[in-house]
Amino acid sequence: MVIKIKKILVPLDGSPNSFRGLDAAIQMARESHATITGLYVLGIVKPQMNEQITPLEKMFLERAQSIMKKAKSRAAQKGILFLDRISYGDDGKRIVDIAKRKNFDLIVIGTRGMGSAKELFLGSTSSYVIHKSKKPVLIVK
Repeated sequence: MVIKIKKILVPLDGSPNSFRGLDAAIQMARESHATITGLYVLGIVKPQMNEQITPLEKMFLERAQSIMKKAKSRAAQKGILFLDRISYGDDGKRIVDIAKRKNFDLIVIGTRGMGSAKELFLGSTSSYVIHKSKKPVLIVK
């Protein structure tokens, strides 16, 4: 069975491991002429349209935008189209949901991110994604 890879989802949190995942995805995208969508999941409830954003939410959002800008620049240097997406909620569930709903061909994720809970072999998010996703998942160390 040959899987044609045209759309790659790369969850990013700013950690070195998430950027190693991005680098692997960039290499794969170059070989298969795919696009990459970087996904940053804010672990908070999305503010309502008419709600005032709190200083903490603003700080989280600015950090996410900064990470996406860095990732976009890294992909552009290699000639890869990078789309950014910022989402809210539980990171593992959002990654799996978006990969399914937006029909990504592959998820490329680092083994451990910025989370404080360190599991023995995988980070909690990558462990969740590999077990719950119906899409192929590449784990990058």
